[in-house]
Amino acid sequence: MDLRLAGQGALVTGGSSGIGAAIAGTLAEEGCAVLVHGRDAGAATAVAEQVAAHGVRAEVVLGDLTEPGVAEEVAVTARGFGARILVNNAGPFAEHDWDSAGPADWRAAFEGNVLPTVRVTQTLLPSLRQHGWGRVITIGSRAVRMPPDTLTYSAARAAVVNMTTSLAHHLAGTGVTANCVSPGVIVTDEERIDGSSGERPGRPQDIAAAVAYLASPLADYVNGIELRVDGGITGTP
Repeated sequence: MDLRLAGQGALVTGGSSGIGAAIAGTLAEEGCAVLVHGRDAGAATAVAEQVAAHGVRAEVVLGDLTEPGVAEEVAVTARGFGARILVNNAGPFAEHDWDSAGPADWRAAFEGNVLPTVRVTQTLLPSLRQHGWGRVITIGSRAVRMPPDTLTYSAARAAVVNMTTSLAHHLAGTGVTANCVSPGVIVTDEERIDGSSGERPGRPQDIAAAVAYLASPLADYVNGIELRVDGGITGTP
């Protein structure tokens, strides 16, 4: 199926490995130019080279999004790149329960998962609205509804889901949509993330396929959803 993404530009935060790298690759397969964000130059460059192998433009932007001003700088670079699709994927995963989570852990979870998403989105959003078409796609987690021993991470990702819904209402009628994809247990090249050994895992490509659809013009009428891609682990609320 042609997702009609050829010629579009996308920024993928946390795109240098795992799910982010798979998203970058899938968008490139559909004809998107991709700006790969990461903190490690070697890893980000390697992904950009894989993206470019699909015959599309690929560039790298580096920086720790939790550092002052960096998220805004990344978004400005994305604006210059011509990104109309924003995939907010970056965010640290940590395991804490009520007995082990201290104030610093709560602060790190929200500063790593929530605030960078807000800052990148707010900086890039005016150009998307001015263009009259755009996509903001956030990455949530099945832990939002079934939190294992990931208390702080689950709460931070729940905030991401909630603010995505709010953003969708804010953007209604502008041509820019906001949706969230919440992965289940995903096995990456590096490790299994966001799950336990007893659950059937998915692949990064499963998440990337969902993101590509939501990024496409075929999803013009899809706005404000949380799409759970978890193999049925979460179940129906």
